Amino acid sequence: MQKLLLLGDEAIAQGAIDAGMSGVYAYPGTPSTEITEYIQGSKIAKERNLHSKWSSNEKTAMESALGMCYAGKRSMTCMKHVGLNVAADAFINAAITGVNGGFVVVVADDPSMHSSQNEQDSRVYGKFAMIPILEPVNQQEAYDMAYTAFDLSEKHNVPVMIRLTTRLAHSRAGVVRKPLLEERETSLPKDPTQFVLLPSIARRNYKSLLSTRPDLEKVSMESEYNQYIDGTDRSVGIVACGLAYNYLMENFQDRELKHPVLKLSQYPMPRKAVERMIEECDEIVVLEDGYPVIEELLKGYQEAGTPVKGRLDGTLPRDGELSPNNVAAAFGLSYEEGADVPDLVEARPPAMCKGCGHIDAYQALNIALEQYGPGRVFADIGCYTLGALPPYNAVNSCVDMGASITMAKGAADAGLLPAVAVIGDSTFTHSGMTGLLDAVNEKTPITVIVSDNYTTGMTGGQDSQALGHLEAIIEGIGVDPEHIRVFKPTAANLDEMVNIIKEEFAYEGVSVIIPRRQCIQTMRNKSLVQKVKELGL
Repeated sequence: MQKLLLLGDEAIAQGAIDAGMSGVYAYPGTPSTEITEYIQGSKIAKERNLHSKWSSNEKTAMESALGMCYAGKRSMTCMKHVGLNVAADAFINAAITGVNGGFVVVVADDPSMHSSQNEQDSRVYGKFAMIPILEPVNQQEAYDMAYTAFDLSEKHNVPVMIRLTTRLAHSRAGVVRKPLLEERETSLPKDPTQFVLLPSIARRNYKSLLSTRPDLEKVSMESEYNQYIDGTDRSVGIVACGLAYNYLMENFQDRELKHPVLKLSQYPMPRKAVERMIEECDEIVVLEDGYPVIEELLKGYQEAGTPVKGRLDGTLPRDGELSPNNVAAAFGLSYEEGADVPDLVEARPPAMCKGCGHIDAYQALNIALEQYGPGRVFADIGCYTLGALPPYNAVNSCVDMGASITMAKGAADAGLLPAVAVIGDSTFTHSGMTGLLDAVNEKTPITVIVSDNYTTGMTGGQDSQALGHLEAIIEGIGVDPEHIRVFKPTAANLDEMVNIIKEEFAYEGVSVIIPRRQCIQTMRNKSLVQKVKELGL
């Protein structure tokens, strides 16, 4: 079969395509973005007309994928770990509805917070939902898991989660493809009430979900992705979860690994294998990239008094990514520290691009706020969050997607006026619209700046759902058209921008200001430029 050099993200995408998937639904978020982008560029996906358009947010993506699954097709939804918070309602309930076509949820976690607000572990959500979780060790396993996950989903009538972390998502390795399968035919659920979660039906479905546990544990015990590798030195047993298995073996390329190892890449946890390790070994060390999920579970097995070590007791760092070096340190092995980087240049913090419209908007905002004092600007997730850093120092909060408008509303309710929200066009349609509706309904005096650069800039320039109808959305929510103000953020327009902002500060109601200029990084995107011209923006 064909062999490809793929990122972990791309391996999952190719595996899903080859498995006969009919559609992917996602909102861009690092480190998951490349999964959908790969499908969008796939020749096979185009020939088959597989759905791969971006969704407005992760909740709509999850629900749309569930709708395709309802219709009997194989579907996938992809997101980063914090995106699963947005989709959690539909995610948990999808485990109770069950599936009709295979349904796979891919979540890319970000230990060390390379581009995230936290480093939560999505395995906790998978355990909460009581569904199978697959955690690949390498790119080939990522491909294989995506290829087989639909079968697992259909056989056991549950969604299946594939969880990977940043290092695997964004590193490349060779992947051998399997045969390309045909798509499933459209078909309705045999039980017409399966997806109707009225309490009486939900109770029945929940009992059905609970009944799958013994079978799912048996599947994990027999899974090719889980291996119990015996050893002669049973003073220590090692549980290595997903990518952590690579970090372990990297330390034993030129050393004999004498300890028993449980390579754990499919959940629920294979109970019998764990019980064997507890019975045979004097102590257990758990290696996992993320939260101490398995470590905490094993501490509940301590009837035999077997000590369990890992992130909780300091054997491994409690936060950040796992690495070959901290795994080596956990076993008292020698390892080479990376060479010091010569101090040739000063460290450069992240910064907005030169010529970015966000910069001009912040300069105008800072001038307009001078008479009021600091601490009044609530920002959101996007490139413009960098306005919190020097030389702008213009932003006082960044919590989660959509929180700018709702936090500004709460601050205004507390008497902090003016209260300003800064949000991007894509983030606004992701999760800012409902907060704006709250403010409109209560006539809360806030000023919302929707910085419109025609794209989802922070994750690489994906489509913005607001393109071409941002004002119509805002007016439809109920904002007075006289207080929907648009300007082009440039240095030449500084006085006009400052005056508009000051005028809206004085308005005792909801104002929305739209600084509009195309992201300079997408100006080479000819199709976007043409679309902008056609829309008259």
